[in-house]
Amino acid sequence: MPKNIQRLALAVALMTGGLLMLSAPANAATNQISGTAVLDTAGPDGQCPDEPDGFKDFPAIVMTGSLDGCWYTNILTSRQISSGVYLETGQELFVGSLNGGAAGTFGTTYRFESKWDPDAATGTEIRGRCQHPIVAGSGTGGFAGATGRVDFKDIIGDPVTYVYRGHISVS
Repeated sequence: MPKNIQRLALAVALMTGGLLMLSAPANAATNQISGTAVLDTAGPDGQCPDEPDGFKDFPAIVMTGSLDGCWYTNILTSRQISSGVYLETGQELFVGSLNGGAAGTFGTTYRFESKWDPDAATGTEIRGRCQHPIVAGSGTGGFAGATGRVDFKDIIGDPVTYVYRGHISVS
């Protein structure tokens, strides 16, 4: 019986791998990405142009590393939980380039989770992270056909910085 289970598990793994390979376009290039980001707090004289319409909820974020450009945020929902947990969702727009390539844009949806002491309105952030899946069909220019995900981790300090990593496939 155990050999049958092993064979079944191997067959399922091979079929799953084959299906995943078929789902990616043959000409798609997958890029592992990483870098750092900081808030563009310099206002109109900062590195990022004014936020596009619909993305004025949060200051622009200056991205360096694999992604070079500006990240804009539109907060859709937010919720404070009494234990100091803060949750937020929204949409974002990246304007820039990947690994020095052609300029373009892509959109994401995101989910942000953080812990504050005592709460987000009056306290200090203890930790935070967020996940940003790229919206299918949102890429333009160097990001045409982009798929993937970017994950951020807040590095608490003065100022708060962000490290990111993930993967982006472009066709």
